[in-house]
Amino acid sequence: MAASPSALRRAGNEEFRRGQYGPAAALYTRALALLEPAGEAAAEERSVLLANRAACHLKDGACRLCVEDCSGALALAPFGLKPLLRRAAAYEALERYGLAYADYRTAAQVDGSARAAHDGVGRMAKALLERDGVNWRQNLPPIPTVPVSAQKRWSVPSAGAPGANTPPATALQGEPDQTAAGTERARTLKEEGNELVKKGNHKKAVEKYSESLKLNQECATYTNRALCYLALKQYEDAVQDCTEALRLDPKNVKALYRRAQALKELKDYKSSIADIKSLLKTEPKNTAALRLLQELNRA
Repeated sequence: MAASPSALRRAGNEEFRRGQYGPAAALYTRALALLEPAGEAAAEERSVLLANRAACHLKDGACRLCVEDCSGALALAPFGLKPLLRRAAAYEALERYGLAYADYRTAAQVDGSARAAHDGVGRMAKALLERDGVNWRQNLPPIPTVPVSAQKRWSVPSAGAPGANTPPATALQGEPDQTAAGTERARTLKEEGNELVKKGNHKKAVEKYSESLKLNQECATYTNRALCYLALKQYEDAVQDCTEALRLDPKNVKALYRRAQALKELKDYKSSIADIKSLLKTEPKNTAALRLLQELNRA
């Protein structure tokens, strides 16, 4: 009896775990061929298989094939974390840093606790700054805004190697008790983060804020985590968190000020000045902002 797509996928995963990437890719290809007639009905399973085959290509150094498979996986199931990260890694290896930056940034929106995404953003920002100078942001490809429905909000167990592409869990709809419990848990985690900040433990505070944001996206939690990233000199992460906060509250003073601070450290003085000027429209007498503007004008 012919093997089913799920059996071929399991066999491919086993080959992958053994480091047999070529045979694993061949098994995923066979499974994809069996699923092709099902069309949209098997879109999610096909996306997983393409992401798994992409992992094989990445391991074998076939970066262009990895990009192709990840793009196919994302077309079938948009905002999959693993195909985004794998495509970003392939772009990075191909020195297509702008495209890699966009994918890492998108992945960080999907899952704010994904360390690989944040680390990738930082690496690509540094590479782009060195290559293109302080105006490197002007040459970036569009970075999509990830809808809340596609963002990882609840912790889910790992599905195993090479990374079955489990769709990000979302806040439970129509179950107010569980939603309320999640919101309360998010508040507790944020308060724990605040206490850690007072003790100067910014790294641990980031972990608490990240857990809180999985459960409830709140502007203050983003700006608090941005403060920690500033203290840790993770300036790209600080910019990203402030941008997320401003998406929720476009005139938020803390977000504008902290993003301006981070942009100053990244030597993006033009963008930093723009943020301070926006802040001063809301609070014209904000002394910290006025002081930072003076520093920026001298830079």
